[in-house]
Amino acid sequence: MAVLTPLSAAEVAARIKAGKAVLVDIREPGEVSQERIAGSVIKPLSAFDAADLDYEPGQDVIYMCRSGARTGMNCVRLAAVIPGEAFVLEGGLNAWKAEGLPTVGAAAPRTA
Repeated sequence: MAVLTPLSAAEVAARIKAGKAVLVDIREPGEVSQERIAGSVIKPLSAFDAADLDYEPGQDVIYMCRSGARTGMNCVRLAAVIPGEAFVLEGGLNAWKAEGLPTVGAAAPRTA
């Protein structure tokens, strides 16, 4: 059975920076428009088509969502389209932000 190997936000950031990975965001367009990780490939789960998954041979494919739950529930489907090992950003966007890593499009913080 296909599974996704979890990676920490720091590990994902390092692989992306080194050009060794592509980050695939499976959240829906409304979520992505509010906040996303720069450079991520947007492939909403509701319209996910493996034929459209564009990555360089030899690159790690790392999936992500907001918290990791959606990716986890669909791990077999997502992992099955990648020859070899596929990965998940453990904790999703929430974990990325908790590590202090940058996002784009975030709403301004609310003030009291």
